[in-house]
Amino acid sequence: MSQTAANTTDVLVIGGGTGGYSTALRAASLGLRVVLAERDLVGGTCLHRGCIPSKAMLHAAELVDGITEARERWGVKATVDSLDWPALVATRDSIVARNHQGVAGHLRAAQVQVVQGSARLTGPRTVHIEGAGEFTARRGIVLATGSRPRLLPGLVADGRRVVTSDDALFATELPASVLVLGGGAIGVEYASFHRSMGAEVTLVEAAGRLLPLEDEDVSRHLARGLKKRGITVRTGSMLTATELLPDGVRATVRTPKGDELVVGAERLLIAVGRVPVTDGLDLAAAGLSADERGFVAPADRSRLETAVPGIHVVGDLLPPPSLGLAHASFAEGLLVAETLAGLPGRAVDYATVPRVTYSSPQTASVGLTEAEARARGLEIKVNTMPLAATAKGMVHGQGGMVKVIAAADGAGGHATGPVLGVHLVGPHVSEMIAESQLIVAWDAEPSDVAAHVHAHPTLSEAVGETFLTLAGRGLHQH
Repeated sequence: MSQTAANTTDVLVIGGGTGGYSTALRAASLGLRVVLAERDLVGGTCLHRGCIPSKAMLHAAELVDGITEARERWGVKATVDSLDWPALVATRDSIVARNHQGVAGHLRAAQVQVVQGSARLTGPRTVHIEGAGEFTARRGIVLATGSRPRLLPGLVADGRRVVTSDDALFATELPASVLVLGGGAIGVEYASFHRSMGAEVTLVEAAGRLLPLEDEDVSRHLARGLKKRGITVRTGSMLTATELLPDGVRATVRTPKGDELVVGAERLLIAVGRVPVTDGLDLAAAGLSADERGFVAPADRSRLETAVPGIHVVGDLLPPPSLGLAHASFAEGLLVAETLAGLPGRAVDYATVPRVTYSSPQTASVGLTEAEARARGLEIKVNTMPLAATAKGMVHGQGGMVKVIAAADGAGGHATGPVLGVHLVGPHVSEMIAESQLIVAWDAEPSDVAAHVHAHPTLSEAVGETFLTLAGRGLHQH
């Protein structure tokens, strides 16, 4: 096909999710001409099938839990008469729609050319977009095609009895019972949501603990909180058989001791991770290939550039240490856009990217776990404080904790080195992690943090007290 000026651009982004649209917006702000190809809706998984709609639903769950707490703990004679699921869905969808309009509006204002259609590589600088023809990118191409729910061999999601997280999000009704397979962030959040909505919930995780990538104390406190709410948690357990019934599933679960338990539920929700989407991308046409897990690895981590010069990768296509988190994808998009504009850019420091699970209780963390610090042979000092030791923690009554890991001086004294990791469990800790992100990223020492006064009464003062103790100035811990 002959090339026209209209089909020549500086940057061509394939995929309009968080990583893709952040790349496009930043590149456009730097004066580059940008084409963004998206076969669905800009905003991607996070906006339409993940972060935003699921957190809207979790907020509704929090409201339901609040009514129960008001009645049982505070003497407020309130009850939940019924749940208007269509009304909840309408509110959720309205929030998503407004966010979608916002993203689309930003792209229009930035003069990013959004082309609707599936895109495939035809060379190291060329892309064919279905219905729009061949495009050439002078500066480079950015792959931002995201991920989809991982399925297990032998399990077919029918959208009713066996479902993925996508299916569960758009279900027309809530189940009375659910078996959640997978104890990572997605599985824990959906288990928490369904329990709040009155379902009997069993949560099965093959690893020895929930959130296996988090600090062990985080896993322990989270499991305690979920069990307290009536969720059956089975870690170190495997799904060995599934029988579909007219009105649900009958699953066989093998426990760590080798016992086999039969669990019946209206719905089996598969939440065992996500896999990169490269279907139809034709990586080979540009001289690229995916690894055995489906990731497209960068040859240069500081620029997120592949082995083919000018082709960059952001978001869920990246292998670890990329985190598969929307906010990490956002940062990756900024880096790649600045790199394509000729700026030095700053590599994403994944060790200082916060991780959050929006269950009840919530978890939030940044930096090294205790096990990771010890595995590196570091001399450390660890301090943990229960949120219930603070007045505000008692008010919330949900338990939880603050755990801080800092480098020690090696003489058995106080922590005199930088803070290496901060780990939180409890109500609203997702809103408390930003302070700790700065502390870890700026290599602050406990004494640096201890010099600052935390408001009283707040949950955050537990963070302050933990640092005071590590600095040798604590009043409430020994």
